[in-house]
Amino acid sequence: MAQQPAPAAGRAGATTDEQDYTPDPRRWKALSVCLLVGFMSLLDVSIVNVALPAIEKGLGASESALSWVVSGYALTFGLVLVPSGRIGDALGRRTAFFAGLILFTVASMACGFAQGAGWLVGARLLQGVGGGLLMPQISGMIQQLFRGAERGKAFGMLGSTIGLSTAIGPLLGGLLIQVFGAAEGWRWVFFVNLPIGIIAFLLALRLVPRACAERDTEHRHSLDPLGVLLLGAGVIAVMLPLVEERQWHGQGKWLLEPLGVLLLCSFVWWERVYLRRGKEPLVNLRLFQDRSYSLGALLGLVYFAGFTTIFFIFTLFLQNGMRYSALQAGLTLTPFAIGSAVSAAVGGRFITRVGRPLIALGLVLVLIGLAGAALTVHEVQNSSVGWVLIGPMLCAGLGSGLVISPNQTLALRSVPVAQGGAAGGVIQTGQRIGSAAGIAAVGAVFFAWLASSHDWATALDYGLLTAVCFVAGALVVAVVDILFGRREARDEARDAARRQA
Repeated sequence: MAQQPAPAAGRAGATTDEQDYTPDPRRWKALSVCLLVGFMSLLDVSIVNVALPAIEKGLGASESALSWVVSGYALTFGLVLVPSGRIGDALGRRTAFFAGLILFTVASMACGFAQGAGWLVGARLLQGVGGGLLMPQISGMIQQLFRGAERGKAFGMLGSTIGLSTAIGPLLGGLLIQVFGAAEGWRWVFFVNLPIGIIAFLLALRLVPRACAERDTEHRHSLDPLGVLLLGAGVIAVMLPLVEERQWHGQGKWLLEPLGVLLLCSFVWWERVYLRRGKEPLVNLRLFQDRSYSLGALLGLVYFAGFTTIFFIFTLFLQNGMRYSALQAGLTLTPFAIGSAVSAAVGGRFITRVGRPLIALGLVLVLIGLAGAALTVHEVQNSSVGWVLIGPMLCAGLGSGLVISPNQTLALRSVPVAQGGAAGGVIQTGQRIGSAAGIAAVGAVFFAWLASSHDWATALDYGLLTAVCFVAGALVVAVVDILFGRREARDEARDAARRQA
């Protein structure tokens, strides 16, 4: 198994999995549990941002501590994704799923009871580990329980869940703080995870099939500890300067970037050595021989560098520039999340038939929506700007829903089920690195123009332009994949004609 290459065009591995596949009658109920847990872990990303001012008042937290409340979660989440995927592949996804769920729920309780900023940051770091342990198991179980068009539909439902959690997070956070007060309301931002986590645990005991607990018996003792160390150190070195770009003063932090690249190159070298020894590496690099997987992972990284910054700069513009409350800002951005949730479900149904052109269409819609948002801000520079942003935000959201989950469906289409967790973890790690890089780059442009022009609309303009460059880069990747796919189809048709002749 260690010597088995990834399928060249993505069909061979998929065919083997199809032959061994027997649909589990509980697969849709198991998916509902996965979606509930995914909703909880993703809700915690968007809901915390609106609680930061309340945390600052309630705990007397410094700006650096507040930064770590957000970035610490992102850092540990991204750090454990690939090892968590491999652990799930080797030791059983059901077991890893329960471990992540328990850790995330307990860490949420610890966050809610925090008596100081240090306590809260530490609990958030553990919460990130729990979230990072959960997400590869969710994508891995979708890989394991579904095939073909059903898999696309399942990933589409996951995409809708992502959109809903993004929409509900700021609204729920603002509502909880209003109901319970600024001093203590932020605690309920974390306590809200407790009933969700307990219900999900009880449902998972009944509904997640025992088949998801099966182990990779051939490689369960081969978890590649040196690979874990090299990858973890490399991810930290790359992400830390990015997530701490504004809080870590001085240029010395950027020395970690070449160190991170060196560590990641060492990781690639070690994985090749490990595979030649007949052992299963943390990441089977032969997966990247599959064009759909490698370009899908690259597209996800580049797109997330632009996608996540949209919420970042619009929140700053609306709350600080237009004096919107957290709840008003959340409502203004809701059309994006709703559009994303709707189109993700639709895209999941059609992605296996349409392929990468559907993702390219989504990226074009995102670009049109962002251009419309920039034009709107220039034309309407008063408190009613939120109303006229509804159309552009909805357009961009509809496009985004056709990108994220459909891209993951295509990227993982030909990945063997036994490697699904680690393969999904690689894609999600790339997304986290892309998010950190995008926020650092777009944030630097945004604040530089704000400092020079003292105009929030101008700063938003150039911040959006930078985000558009990342989205356009993702579109280039999609077009390249489409062109290669068409050339391969022509070559296959020509070869078939020659054989018939």
